[in-house]
Amino acid sequence: MNTYNLVHLIRDCTSKRRFSHGQQLHLQVLKSGFITNVFVSTSLINFYVKFELVDNAHYVFDEIPEPTLVSWNSLISGYDHSGKFHRALKLFSHLEKSNLAADSYSFTSALCACGQLNRVKDGKSLHSKIVKYGAECSEFVANCLIDMYGKCGCVSDAMKVFGEIAEKDIITWNSVLAANARNGALDEAFAVFSRMPNPDTISYNELIDGVAKYGVVDDAISLLLRMPNPTSSSWNAIITGYTNRGRGRDTVRFFSKMHSCGVRMDEFTFSSVLSWIVLSRVRWFDALLRLEVLFEQVVVGSALIDMYFKCGAVEEAERLFESLPEKNLVTWNALLSGYTHNGDMRKVFELFEQMKGAKDLEPDEITFLNVLSACWQGGARLDVVRGYFDAMRIEYRVDPTPEHCCLMIKVMGQEGDVRGAEGMIGELGFGSCAMVWKALLGACVSCGDVRVAEVAAGKVVELEGDNEFVYVSLSNVYAHHGDWDGAARVRRVMKEIEVRKEAGYSWIELQD
Repeated sequence: MNTYNLVHLIRDCTSKRRFSHGQQLHLQVLKSGFITNVFVSTSLINFYVKFELVDNAHYVFDEIPEPTLVSWNSLISGYDHSGKFHRALKLFSHLEKSNLAADSYSFTSALCACGQLNRVKDGKSLHSKIVKYGAECSEFVANCLIDMYGKCGCVSDAMKVFGEIAEKDIITWNSVLAANARNGALDEAFAVFSRMPNPDTISYNELIDGVAKYGVVDDAISLLLRMPNPTSSSWNAIITGYTNRGRGRDTVRFFSKMHSCGVRMDEFTFSSVLSWIVLSRVRWFDALLRLEVLFEQVVVGSALIDMYFKCGAVEEAERLFESLPEKNLVTWNALLSGYTHNGDMRKVFELFEQMKGAKDLEPDEITFLNVLSACWQGGARLDVVRGYFDAMRIEYRVDPTPEHCCLMIKVMGQEGDVRGAEGMIGELGFGSCAMVWKALLGACVSCGDVRVAEVAAGKVVELEGDNEFVYVSLSNVYAHHGDWDGAARVRRVMKEIEVRKEAGYSWIELQD
C-alpha cells in the first residue's frame, strides 16, 4: 500500500464517518512506518479532528518530523472546533516560533480562539500582525476580525474593520450585524440591517435574537412575522427571550404557537422550555426555603445552588448563596464547582480567597480539586499551582488523591517538568495507581521525555497489562524526540503482540 492509497482511504473514512475503519488504518500506518509521512499523518489529524478526538490528532502531529503549515492549521482548527481555545492559542504561538510563517487560515483560527476566550488584547496583537503581514486584504480574515471584536464587546473596533472593507459579502454584513446585536447596540444593528443589500435568514435571526435579549420581545415577534422564511432558530430566540425574563406563560404560549404553525422544533427549543420548567420548580423550592418551610436550609440551599448552575442561571446561584443565613463547606464547594464547570476561572480563584477568610471553615479535598482543575483549564503558571497544592497538603493537612495528582501532572507536563512529576508520584505514594502513570505518559508526549515515558509505560503495563494507549503514546514520545529507532521498536512490539496475544508477552518483556 502506497502513500496515495493510504491518504485516499483515510479521507474516505473521514467523509463517511467510519471511525473503526479509520482506527484500523492508523494501526496499519504505525506498523508500516508511514506515520512519518506528512501527507498520511495530516490526513489522520483531520480524521481525528472530525471525530472531535483532538488529543489523538495531537499525538499524530507529534509523530511528524517536519509538519507542514497544513498540519499546523488542521490541529489548531481542531482545538477550536473542540472548544479547547487555550490549547489552540498555545499551538499558534508554537507555530510562530517555528520556521513556518502563519497564513490567513492560521490567523482566523487564532482569532476565533481569542473571541471565544474574550481576550481582546491578544486579538488586537493578532490584528497588528495581520496588517504587518498583509493578510488583512483577505475578506475571510477581515470577517473573523469583526467577529472577534464583536465577541469581545468591542463594537467600535468591529465597525472600524467593517468600514475598511471594500468588497463586503453577506458574511461581512452578518458579522457586523451580530457584533452590534449581541452587545445590545440595537440602533446600530437596525441601521446595518437597513443598509444590507440582501438580508438572509442569518441576518434576521441575529437581529431577532438581539431584540429578544436586549429590547422589547414584541418587536422581535414583529421581525419574525416580516421574515421571509422563519426557521426554528428564529422562534427559539423569542422563546429564550421570554424564558430569560421569567415570563413562563408567554414561553409556553409561544411554544404552543410554534407547534401549531408546524415549525420543526429542535433540541434548543425543548432545552429553552425545559430550562423554564426546571427553573420554575427551583424557584418554587427557593421560595419555600426563604419561608423557612424546609428545615435543612444549608443542605437544600447547596442543592439549589448546584441546580441553578446546571440550568445556566449563574446570577441566581450566586444571589441564593449570598442570601443564605448559614454557609458551610458544602455550600462553598457547590459554588466553586459551579464556576469551575462554567469555565469562570477568575471567579473560582476569587471565591477561594473569600472562603479562606470565612469563620470556622477550612477547604477540603473537593475544594482543592476545583481549584486545581481551574488552574489546569486556565493555563495557570506552575509556581501558582504549586502554591495551591502545597497549601492543601501543609497548611490545611488535606491528603492528595489520585485526581489531585493527575491534575498536578498535567500542569507540570505543560511546563516540561515530567521528571518532577515522576518524583511526586513516589513522594505521594501513588506508585501502584495506573491512573497517575497514564497521566504522566500523556504528559510526556508533549515534551518528548523518553526516559520518563518508558518508566510510565512500563508501570501502566505492569499494573493493567498490555494497553494500546501505552504503545501509541510511547511511539509518539519517541517520534517527538526524533528517536525513530525507538518508535520502530514499539511498532514491532505492537505487531508481535498482535501475533502472540495469547502468550501474554508485554512491552517490558519484548523490548529487549
